[in-house]
Amino acid sequence: VQLQASGGGLVQPGGSLRLSCAASGFTLDYYAIGWFRQAPGKEREGVSCISSSDHKAYYAISVRGRFTMSRDNAKNTVYLQLNSLKPEDTAVYYCGAGGDCIGVMGGDHDYWGQGTLVTVSS
Repeated sequence: VQLQASGGGLVQPGGSLRLSCAASGFTLDYYAIGWFRQAPGKEREGVSCISSSDHKAYYAISVRGRFTMSRDNAKNTVYLQLNSLKPEDTAVYYCGAGGDCIGVMGGDHDYWGQGTLVTVSS
């Protein structure tokens, strides 16, 4: 049973990346999935979450309008599309799975994946 985040890299300001959160050993569609990030010297913050019931996505104010979550049940993967990236988006991004978005964003995770580093710099 594993949850794995990937897709990070170095990108210039204004650029885009797509992060993936892939599950093995369990079905992601049964869970709410949250994305989190932690920048150097800062606390971890919640970025977004997509529910398991109606697939509705929620976003932190800092990323609203720039980041988009989606699910691909056939691939057992959740994506986070990052557009219009800013240097302050630089962080290690993690994904976590739980029963609902309130729980997931509050730290109640059934599964937690290794992070992927996003660096936004010119």
